[in-house]
Amino acid sequence: MKSFKKVSLIIAAALTSTMLVAPSANANAGTVTLTVAGSAATGGTVVTTPVSLPVPADNSVDAADALKIAVTGVDTGTVVTAVAVNATLVPALSATGAAVTASSGTSTLSIATGTGTSADFYVYTKSTAVGSVSITRAGTTTIYYVQGTAGALNSITLTAPASAAAGTSQVLKVSGFDVFGNPKGGATINTLVSSSGVALSTALTTDTATATLGTKEQTVTVPATGSITVVAYATVATAVTGLAAPVGSVSATIVVRDIAAELAAKNAELAVVNAALASERAGRAADKVAADKALADVKASSDTATATLKAENEALKKTIADLKTKFNALAKKWNAKFPKLRVNWIK
Repeated sequence: MKSFKKVSLIIAAALTSTMLVAPSANANAGTVTLTVAGSAATGGTVVTTPVSLPVPADNSVDAADALKIAVTGVDTGTVVTAVAVNATLVPALSATGAAVTASSGTSTLSIATGTGTSADFYVYTKSTAVGSVSITRAGTTTIYYVQGTAGALNSITLTAPASAAAGTSQVLKVSGFDVFGNPKGGATINTLVSSSGVALSTALTTDTATATLGTKEQTVTVPATGSITVVAYATVATAVTGLAAPVGSVSATIVVRDIAAELAAKNAELAVVNAALASERAGRAADKVAADKALADVKASSDTATATLKAENEALKKTIADLKTKFNALAKKWNAKFPKLRVNWIK
């Protein structure tokens, strides 16, 4: 019985020890509240409905520009960690004597609650692409999403061909951007197209569709001669210290190409090349004729020498045959007269 009680006490002690360690796994993750300028934020919990934030185009991160993330009700001593992607974290907003600009902040931030149970920080963005913030506390991670809305039109660009053939249609393209380089849809950009002493002004509104956001195209007809001068201009934002300077006017010139003159020049170049090629071919043909004649001369000389050697060889063979015949005739007579002193015939 006493042994059973001891075992029970050991089990109870073990359970008690386990219960004392367990709270870290069940720590209070608290409550997260999202607000913008003191009002509850709209969206933010899924990527398709991010919290919409104006970009800090005045180079001051204020309440209207930032999402406040307030974590409350966590256990004392909890460390709240945030990691931002395509967004920026700051521990406080801009205030007198403590400016928070568009270059302030980091992508990671940790706040220790110390003896308290809450932690506050802010998120802002300079991009119109969706960004995210991962909040981790007491082993729990939650992701929130933000997206910037483009600021006022700050700069424009103009794209045009450097040259074009007379009578053709050419496409001009204007583009508008805010101070952080985000495409600006719905902006008014004017063009002044001048050619042949005539100037035509056109007001263009940049597209809001995703594929062509912030751009607009205009078609112009190239005159017979001269050039086209294109000036694009727009009302842009006032310069802000520390941010990109506004660009409200750009220009381009399209030179009219004289295709007939260009073709004539190319034909003249081709004629020169063809003449050089013909001369080269003629030279090679003459060289071939000379080479063929030299080869024929060598062959004729060789054939003559061969024929001469052959005739001389035949004559030599005949001479040898005659000498052999005469020797054998004499040898026959000798052997008949002096049988004991016989000589051999030449075979």
